[in-house]
Amino acid sequence: MTDTLLVDLRSDTVTTPTPGMREAMATAPVGDDVYGEDPTVNELEAHVAELLGHEAGLYCPSGSMANMLGVRVLVSPGQELLCDSLAHVVRAELGGHAVLGQVSTRTWAADRGRLDAATALAMAVPDGGPYLVSTAAFAVENTHNFGGGTVQPIEQVRALRAGAAEMGVAVHLDGARLWNAHVATGVPLAEYGAIADTVSVCLSKGLGAPVGSVLTGSAERVAAARVWRKRYGGGMRQVGILAAAGRYALDHQLTRLADDHARARRLAGAVAAVRPELVDVDDVETNIVVLDLARGDASTPAAPEIAASAREHGVLLSVLGPRTLRLVTHLGIEDEGCEHAADVLEKVLG
Repeated sequence: MTDTLLVDLRSDTVTTPTPGMREAMATAPVGDDVYGEDPTVNELEAHVAELLGHEAGLYCPSGSMANMLGVRVLVSPGQELLCDSLAHVVRAELGGHAVLGQVSTRTWAADRGRLDAATALAMAVPDGGPYLVSTAAFAVENTHNFGGGTVQPIEQVRALRAGAAEMGVAVHLDGARLWNAHVATGVPLAEYGAIADTVSVCLSKGLGAPVGSVLTGSAERVAAARVWRKRYGGGMRQVGILAAAGRYALDHQLTRLADDHARARRLAGAVAAVRPELVDVDDVETNIVVLDLARGDASTPAAPEIAASAREHGVLLSVLGPRTLRLVTHLGIEDEGCEHAADVLEKVLG
């Protein structure tokens, strides 16, 4: 590397605990969570459930597990889950819903992952009879990772919820970055919670905790998910040490997500200044910037080549495909790092 400053834009999962978070972890009261005796975990689960307007919560090791458990308690083996074709649940969870939950999936096309309720509802087959797969649930991702941090329009999600309820079909909200949607729009978390039967939220992305997600829903569904968590090997013991980091993050690092959003737009602006065809700054709603290199001309290098050039200057980018790059801002990037990354992007793309 030719630059001494390292700016890691690969993901908001690369954050490390702050000193205050480490102190909270070190002093957390703990117990055996499989026995339901870890007070720090119990308090975190109740707090997140209350934020989302649900009855109960379940602390999970990962967002993928929280999603699989949320879907598992809504969709029986042989039934189907409907979601968009870019959704994390079908693209980035290694087929876990099919392998572990025996869930069938069908998808609709969605520009940048943005939900159109009418399109989704038109696909549903609530009672497929003896010949067709029956639809049991929809999955909505907010914000949408592969869509580029897209915030789902709340009126569309409400319309999906209303239509699904009429059909007797459930809704799972993959809210890995729901905190970002909340900060970007001001929509209360409980309003997001009201549009879904189960909600998963990550603590280990923009909030900066080292690990952990929470699944929320009704007391009955969360009790069922707790059994499946143990069955999937997710039972944990004195895990309050980790749960304390999540609670600290919620108390101290939620509103600062707005800074990540502003820095993401700054990076998008730097790219647009030299290669405006690769990104639309107005599409950057939260902390993710997706560069579509396919929009460039024949001289535009491939994504791995650009990422390698940026790495030489101390900037790490995520390669999502031969012609797609992703940049994600987070707790570990301040203004100095953002400006350095902007300069490097202008250099390697211009």
